[in-house]
Amino acid sequence: MPVTITTEPVPEPEKFGTFDALGSYVPVQITEDDLGELSLEEAIDRTIHPFGDGDIVKGTVVKIDKDEVLLDIGFKSEGVIPSRELSIRHDLDPHEVVNLGDEIEALVLQKEDKEGRLILSKKRAQYERAWGDIERIKEANGVVRGPVIEVVKGGLILDIGLRGFLPASLVELRRVRDLQPYIGRALEAKIIELDKNRNNIVLSRRAWLEETQKEQRGEFLVNLKPGEVREGVVSSVVNFGAFVDLGGMDGLVHVSELSWKHVDHPSSVVAVGDHVTVQVLDVDLDKERISLSLKATQVDPWQEFATNHRMGELVFGRITKLVPFGAFVQVGDGIEGLVHISEMVSHHVDLPEQVVSPGDELWVKIIDIDLQRRRISLSIKQAAEGGVVAEEYQEAFGEHAYDEHGNYIGYDYSAEFTPETEAQAAWADYQPETPAPAAPPSESDAGELATEEVSPPEPSE
Repeated sequence: MPVTITTEPVPEPEKFGTFDALGSYVPVQITEDDLGELSLEEAIDRTIHPFGDGDIVKGTVVKIDKDEVLLDIGFKSEGVIPSRELSIRHDLDPHEVVNLGDEIEALVLQKEDKEGRLILSKKRAQYERAWGDIERIKEANGVVRGPVIEVVKGGLILDIGLRGFLPASLVELRRVRDLQPYIGRALEAKIIELDKNRNNIVLSRRAWLEETQKEQRGEFLVNLKPGEVREGVVSSVVNFGAFVDLGGMDGLVHVSELSWKHVDHPSSVVAVGDHVTVQVLDVDLDKERISLSLKATQVDPWQEFATNHRMGELVFGRITKLVPFGAFVQVGDGIEGLVHISEMVSHHVDLPEQVVSPGDELWVKIIDIDLQRRRISLSIKQAAEGGVVAEEYQEAFGEHAYDEHGNYIGYDYSAEFTPETEAQAAWADYQPETPAPAAPPSESDAGELATEEVSPPEPSE
């Protein structure tokens, strides 16, 4: 059997007033006067939470313009946040910072400016909140994290709610020269200096890296032994040497260990990114330092020269420097020997420049090799007497130019070869930037060369 539900009709509100028994009109009551003795303006003011300059208020974003954002905080008018007060980042579009309807905090800069507007700052409210967080992190020896927003002189700026300065020397375990690739990267760092009065926050990513990699570095160092040969990549070049990444830590190749030759600057030997083979010289566990050598993995040119030459041989060289007691002659790649002034000519001379000049190329005889002290003694006057020519030059002058003892006896021009051409070709392979040497002196030349007159220097005025 169907059930019928009936309800009482809801009476409609009175639209019109009524008349009382005496015929007086009684209007419909729409509102109740509960203000008492308060005026309407006083009542409105009581609905607004009191605040003043410097207070932090909360509100809703109701409008976003190019130059400002309007925030409803329940005041009699919306608060204005100028675009420069939206973020610690510079030159941002307000739409990148807030959206319509967002509830945000802002600090009251001015309750009423000249135009009667309420001026607010989002970034300063964020600043006040962030300082408290940063101070707590610093006290707890914690870590902050934020994106790199700027490259400035001497380092980077990180957005950690505040502008944190990260010096270039503290970005990595070693100094970084090009900071641009870090823009946009989120980095972790330790807080090493905090001064609210100066609005100064200094960060160190290196301190964080050292802390997080300490255990790994310790294990790496323990397993690294002096004398080992390792492969690595040049990570940095400085005035005193080059740092090489060994795949766990960086080691230093001091400038003195880069090459057997004299090095004016490490950049003339290696560049960042070069793959190199180095030998471990020393591992300092306490200071966590690794000393490496590049030249130790290369052939020692002095050892090679001493192995391939003997006393009494003739070698070709170039005068590199004159000193009061003689002249230095380059006789190999990075190898220089000394011709003492007494070994220049058979008669007495007062000054080396009476016989030779820098840049002169000539034959000299090896009269002593001291490998331990890395010294070679040479003689020009003994070379003039002829002798055995060093092996690397013999082929240049042809098989017919020497006797059975290796002494140079001159060209055999009746032969089919052209000795000048062969000598130049051979010398180009040995020293490509210098012309082929003249033929070495033979015994038949000795008398003429040994008695060659040397003009004394002109007397000074």
